[in-house]
Amino acid sequence: MKLPNVINELKSPKEVEIFLKDLCTPSEIKALNERWEVAQLLYQKNKSYRKIASELGTSTATVTRVARFLFSESNYGYQNAFKRIT
Repeated sequence: MKLPNVINELKSPKEVEIFLKDLCTPSEIKALNERWEVAQLLYQKNKSYRKIASELGTSTATVTRVARFLFSESNYGYQNAFKRIT
């Protein structure tokens, strides 16, 4: 079974959280959370890349990478997530 299918089978956010803690290192989880925070601020479209990087203590390269996937790539993963939660 592929990873997306496994995550889909988990029954609660807590189950997903503990699964990710087993699957990922603490630094990988931190990086995933950081990218999600960046995506949320970019989606609001009211802050510069530098301001987001400064606020979150991340690099502008990370902000630029997230922005590319949020606005330019054809996966639409971030876009789909935002549609579900807003």
